[in-house]
Amino acid sequence: MRKELLKTVKRVVIKIGSRVLTDSAGALDMAVIGRICGEIAILHQKGLQVIVVSSGAIAAGRSELGLTDKPRTIPHKQAAAAVGQTRLMLAYEKSLAPNNLKAAQVLLTSEDLSSRQRFLNARATLNALLSFGIIPIINENDTVVVEEIKFGDNDNLSALVTNVAEADLLLILTDIEGFYSADPHTHPDAVLIPLINGVTREVERAAGGSGSTVGTGGMATKVAAAKKAGKNGVSTIMVSGKLNGIIVSALQGEDVGTLFLPSGIGLNRRKHWIAYTLKPSGRITVDDGARNALLKKGKSLLPSGVVKVEGRFERGACIRLYGLDGVEFARGLSDYSSAESVRLIGCNSTEIESILGYHYGDVLIHRDNLVLL
Repeated sequence: MRKELLKTVKRVVIKIGSRVLTDSAGALDMAVIGRICGEIAILHQKGLQVIVVSSGAIAAGRSELGLTDKPRTIPHKQAAAAVGQTRLMLAYEKSLAPNNLKAAQVLLTSEDLSSRQRFLNARATLNALLSFGIIPIINENDTVVVEEIKFGDNDNLSALVTNVAEADLLLILTDIEGFYSADPHTHPDAVLIPLINGVTREVERAAGGSGSTVGTGGMATKVAAAKKAGKNGVSTIMVSGKLNGIIVSALQGEDVGTLFLPSGIGLNRRKHWIAYTLKPSGRITVDDGARNALLKKGKSLLPSGVVKVEGRFERGACIRLYGLDGVEFARGLSDYSSAESVRLIGCNSTEIESILGYHYGDVLIHRDNLVLL
């Protein structure tokens, strides 16, 4: 099955974690980076387009600054990233050069992808780089990022990049061989699970946290990335980046690591952007009738079904939708601001103009701008 699936892959995003790229002292491991770049060159020779989402900048900077522990404050993280990012790119440039390949640095914040125009600009840039045979090396712009605009981790970023780049596969390189029945670091009897047909809540609960002193992601973030990619109809393969030849083996369809297949019908790319790239600004609670109309009948959200509006947001913002049970079930772009929405709670659509003095439309969130979770 894997070989058939991978026959259609033309563009792959490879996410490389800090623990893969660094040695026991936390410094960049040039031998590992050289091996990975050699395998990327093999993929390139086979006609595949490769985009790399690379961790390691803060880890490299920490080593250069002489810090023994992971930086805790934002200024220290930014300083480590500023120093480490140049070291990281130099490592990729040196390692790709023997194979006549060139690297391009792409630094992103979530704000870059939250704007639809900047999102499309990022896609155009990646397409242009790939058309020139360049290997884009993507990382979060940690030198300027603050908590409000962080992606959270590069696992999440890699899933978003698969959407931006319209990639066919996400390959996650980590420090273990795939998804196990339990944490293999603490459970020697844990069993590798080679295939997961859709990320379920049981799979999410089985994923643990991060035990890394150099990275920010754990198994939970990798499973979340596979789920996000799956919602875009993209499969994910998770393998150990410490193994020689693992990238080529995975792309040849060999039974290595864990293959996460998408479940159900994938979202179109715009709705994927709404659901997973935009950061929600507020929340709206709806009654059971409205929830049923949205979930089962494909309707838009009318003001008559709204019982509560929380947060401050402008027109066009991404909003979380909750039922009376307090469970989030959808996200969408609001046609009205929070102040306007509060005034429209429970009203009939025909009353909007008389209440506000103007009228953008009959719905608070149109079904074309609504994503069911």
